Amino acid sequence: MTPKKEDYLKIIFELGGKQRKVSNKQIAEGLSVAAGSVTEMVAKLVTEGLVEHTPYAGISLTAAGIEIAENLIRRHRLWETFLVSKLNYKLQDVHDDAEVLEHATSENLVMHLDQFLEHPKRCPHGGMIPRADSQYVEESYDLLVDAQDGETKTVDRFVDNHELLTYLDEIDLDIDDELKIKEHVPFQGPVKVELVRTGEELNISYNAAHYIFVK
Repeated sequence: MTPKKEDYLKIIFELGGKQRKVSNKQIAEGLSVAAGSVTEMVAKLVTEGLVEHTPYAGISLTAAGIEIAENLIRRHRLWETFLVSKLNYKLQDVHDDAEVLEHATSENLVMHLDQFLEHPKRCPHGGMIPRADSQYVEESYDLLVDAQDGETKTVDRFVDNHELLTYLDEIDLDIDDELKIKEHVPFQGPVKVELVRTGEELNISYNAAHYIFVK
């Protein structure tokens, strides 16, 4: 299994591919790659029995794909938690080093890292961390872009993407922030929200709103 294939399994999992179909476009933007690259890689993963692709519907993980993705996600998110909480990494800068560390981590080291961190349930960008027995509370798959005007939602997690996390740091949006949905500007305009903790109005870009999960 190459690191690139592993990245695809992780992003499909993050986007909800355990429970529903995700699109080529979502995967491409989540990984910052060309749509053609996604098509080619998905075909390989289908051949290996790790994902299912239904034309015009989307892509989801098979049972084998879920098992691999959960193991990768556990390692990656534990290292992200360590780097942010113990080494003071900024959230948007943590992904690449966590990626290197996850591929060099034995099961024994994962177990000790989990114990050292006192068994965290969520990583710094809000994603759940599977336990060694693969048990965990399912993540929210409700997107900010789908929230209705007038609703109040709580930010649950962000997709682990450097550009997205840098953008969210710039607008000061955090996990567990409450948002009052004001307006979806037409023609792929921003989602206007009120940040409850400050009373400030934010214009969250249309693309970013597809990678912010709320509850």
